[in-house]
Amino acid sequence: MDNLSIAAIRIDQRTDSATKVQEILTQNGDMILNRFGMHDPIEVNTGLITLNLRAEKNRINNMINELSRLNGVRVNHMEV
Repeated sequence: MDNLSIAAIRIDQRTDSATKVQEILTQNGDMILNRFGMHDPIEVNTGLITLNLRAEKNRINNMINELSRLNGVRVNHMEV
């Protein structure tokens, strides 16, 4: 059964981690319903991406864990 959830991804080292984050999101694009990304104009090297997801729990958790292992990346996840 597919689950709906929301993930917030904070990237504290955009210049170092953004490419890796993008690769992971692209690999999992079929479960991303909506994506909103922005960078903080004051903190030039900080970004925030929010995702609405629909997939099996284990697929979502695998993506969250992969993102969380990246240096300078923090992920908060909430099932709805």
